[in-house]
Amino acid sequence: QVQLVESGGGLVQAGGSLRLSCTASGRTSSSYAMGWFRQAPGKEREFVAAISRSGGSTSYADSVRGRFTISRDNTKNTVYLQMNSLKPEDTAIYYCGGRFANVFSIYSHEYNYWGQGTQVTVSS
Repeated sequence: QVQLVESGGGLVQAGGSLRLSCTASGRTSSSYAMGWFRQAPGKEREFVAAISRSGGSTSYADSVRGRFTISRDNTKNTVYLQMNSLKPEDTAIYYCGGRFANVFSIYSHEYNYWGQGTQVTVSS
């Protein structure tokens, strides 16, 4: 069993930056590929970014590529999402997911564990 806890969300103006963190306890996060997803009110959960177990491979949704960066520090059991040039349409609850595999997935149903989410609000 693993528990994931997100932090770092908040209110920011358009054009600003935030860094989200997802820290794992229990089974170490190095056993998992990790992903970030988000869900806005009235919308389905959507893929944002993912990183392989080793950190050697990453993937991004088209809507965030070039603005967001996913990274991980397996010594700290933590995955990060650096978000720059934020836009109002980035407003959502951001969730991190853990997938017990070497490679990541862009599909939420392929993740085994989820955090409780952290709210990101971008004002215009």
